[in-house]
This record gives sequence, C-alpha cells and structure tokens, in this order.
Amino acid sequence: MEAFSSFFESQSGSRNSWSYDSLKNFRQISPIVQNHLKQVYLSLCCALIAAAVGSYLHILWNIGGLLTTLACMGSIVWLLSTPPYEEKKRVTLFMASALLQGASIGPLIELAIEIDPSILVSAFVGCAVAFGCFSMAAMLAKRREYLYLGGLLSSGLSILFWLHFASSLFGGSATLFKFELYFGLLVFVGYIVVDTQDIIEKAHFGI
Repeated sequence: MEAFSSFFESQSGSRNSWSYDSLKNFRQISPIVQNHLKQVYLSLCCALIAAAVGSYLHILWNIGGLLTTLACMGSIVWLLSTPPYEEKKRVTLFMASALLQGASIGPLIELAIEIDPSILVSAFVGCAVAFGCFSMAAMLAKRREYLYLGGLLSSGLSILFWLHFASSLFGGSATLFKFELYFGLLVFVGYIVVDTQDIIEKAHFGI
C-alpha cells in the first residue's frame, strides 16, 4: 500500500511546477529517494499487470470497446478528484482504470496475435529493456542535465504530430513511416528519463 501511496503523491506533486533550484541541484540520489522511486515503479508494474489482465479478459469474453474506454476515462476522472487521504479508494480506482484500459486495447492486441504472436513478445521485451535501461541511467546520474531534455522532447513530439498530419494528408511513404516509428521511440525513451529525473527532484524537495 505504501508503494501506491508514493506513486499517487508523486503524481499529485507533478501538478506543481518545480523551481529553478531543481535544475541547479547536483546532489547524488539519496537512499530515501531511491526507495521512493522503487515504490513508484512498483505501482506502475502492478498497473501494467492489471492492464494485461484486462486485455486477457477481452480475448476470453470480448469485453473491450467503447464502453470500457468511457469507463476507463470515468475512473481516471474519479481518481483525480479523490482526496489523497482516501488511499484504498485511490488504489482501487487506479487498478480499475488500468484494467479497463487493458480491455480497451484488447481488440488491437487480438489483431496483433492474429497477424503474428511474436509482435507482442517483441514489443514487451523492447519496452522493458528501454524502460529499464533509461530509468537506470536517470537514477544513476550524478547530475540533473536530463531535466533539460523536456523542451527538446516537446519539440520532437510536435515534429511527430506534423509529420503524421502531412503523411495522412499527402500520402506517406515507407521511409517516412520508419522515420516516424524510430523517432517516436527515441522521444518515448527520452520522456522516460525526464519523468524519472522529475520524480527524483520532487522527492528530494519532499513534494
């Protein structure tokens, strides 16, 4: 339960803008902050398992669709409006939203299985390796330059949006599609580093 509490506290703190002092902070990561970060990732891992269960339930009973998507959005709004001291309720809503999200993407996963089951394995291993490696890089870094990546990544995200819009409007090519795919992956792993560093900074300041 403490792990979920740490996750929700970090999410609540992310709504507050961090100060310029955090950018000048070159301290090493303390054991307390490392433990906090571990608890946050444990919460995310549990949510991932819940989402996997939701996808499996869709494959069994075909429950995913518009209703589960709306229910997921409703549970997220309910979660955000729940006070922090109602910890058990927030944990329940968090797991429910993850389960519903997994059911909502169930049709896409089912389609991938029909085309080639190895797609799921490759996607899982690739994401796990990227998330693990870049999170470790962020946690082991003695300096906080990674926080400056935020502006660059936002620019990259904007470029991806306009590229996708242009390819949809004028017709895309295989080369453009590959560029969008790998550039999007690069932006994804960059955001992992920035988010991890942001959690560390907020934990240092007790946010």
